[in-house]
Amino acid sequence: MTYVVTEPCIKCKYTDCVDVCPVDCFREGPNFLVIDPDECIDCTLCVAECPVEAIFAEDDVPSGQKQFTALNAELAKLWKPITESKDKLEDADEWAKVPAKMDQLER
Repeated sequence: MTYVVTEPCIKCKYTDCVDVCPVDCFREGPNFLVIDPDECIDCTLCVAECPVEAIFAEDDVPSGQKQFTALNAELAKLWKPITESKDKLEDADEWAKVPAKMDQLER
């Protein structure tokens, strides 16, 4: 089982999770992070670090977010690893409260 980054991360991209990952499995896109399922070791450390509660175990991804399992796997092949935290996106705190942001995802 792997962990999956879901919709609440879109337009926020807090990177607290990156600092605790022992295997550098996070990949960075323009306004979203994903977890490379081939690298994730299921350690759970990232879950508690996410301020928008966007990270779930693959088996626990909410029903309306299931497409993010495949999306993480797809984008992890395209995006570069992120191994150190960065500043959140400028308007992340505003976007953190917005539901249904899939149309905002930049590839």
